[in-house]
Amino acid sequence: MSSESMPAIGDRLRPVLRWEAGLALVVVIIGIVGASASPQFLTGNNLFNVGLSNGEIAIMTLPMTLIIIAGEIDLSVASILGMSSALLGVLWARHWPMIAIFVLIAAVGLAAGAVNGLLVTRLGLPSLAVTIGTLALYRGIATILLGPRTIADFPATYTNVGVNAVPFTGNDVTYSTAAFAVLALIFGVILHATPFGRSVYAMGASAEAAQFAGIRVKRIKTILFMVSGLVCALAGVLWTFRLDTAVQDNGLGLELDVVAIVLLAGVSIFGGKGSIAGVVLAVLAFAGIQNALLLTNFNQEAAGIVTGGLLLLSVFGRNAAAVSARLRRWLPSRAAGPPPDGAAAGPQPEAGRRPPG
Repeated sequence: MSSESMPAIGDRLRPVLRWEAGLALVVVIIGIVGASASPQFLTGNNLFNVGLSNGEIAIMTLPMTLIIIAGEIDLSVASILGMSSALLGVLWARHWPMIAIFVLIAAVGLAAGAVNGLLVTRLGLPSLAVTIGTLALYRGIATILLGPRTIADFPATYTNVGVNAVPFTGNDVTYSTAAFAVLALIFGVILHATPFGRSVYAMGASAEAAQFAGIRVKRIKTILFMVSGLVCALAGVLWTFRLDTAVQDNGLGLELDVVAIVLLAGVSIFGGKGSIAGVVLAVLAFAGIQNALLLTNFNQEAAGIVTGGLLLLSVFGRNAAAVSARLRRWLPSRAAGPPPDGAAAGPQPEAGRRPPG
């Protein structure tokens, strides 16, 4: 790599590193404030419960990160989770072997992601509109599969996976937390250390330029949506085993939490920027805030305020420089006031001549 290219790479990484450093500071502050608000906050039992209740959301943020960096979005993630949970319940009630259920759920997750990807890449439809549609479609399939039924007779061998700690971790690490850690490492290596990851960044910066450079934009985006479907199906299985319940509205509304975390991580909604390290820090910050509010008896019905606030904060933070520049241009013009009467903003048409146009 030439020495001339090093400053350019440093310039691109500097804003990301600044954002991640800020997030790390926020995580520390949340830890200090949470411990001050409740002596239970930093206990091992509470941290275990934090990982237990946020593991599936954290898992779904990883493929969402790559999709948004590539310039797209997937709002159907929680509906795929719910559909997978419903399918797990229905097939278990029909006495299918669990291994066969897992295989079918994985295939359904891949197929659901492929539908999203093909509609976006082959038909040229906007991913926002497509995944809003499939959000309703997959949730409707879950409703058809289960209806008002609740299935809660899963074997303890599997439900223990949802609530017990991973062996040899000192009863501190849940299976969903361990899955998130392993997947974060895999996604981090793919995104930051492989040609595939560089292609994802290039597509987010400019899909047309990436295509002219020989990157298979349509194929890669379809793969990203399929991976998202597969990971969300896995999250649906973990969610079902953790609650020991399959109902048609499992995971309802989680897509907003997933998007909020990814944007809080510094991933640009316009694509081309972001990192897995930032997502890990954002997961810690989001889970810490939610848990601190829970321990302080905050009204849980109003917890959506936190998610909405984080979304606004992340969008404003990433664009603070542009917003402040607009304000600096706007304030002097307001202070100067309107032009005096008779003053012209430009040359006036001569008498007897019509203005052009």
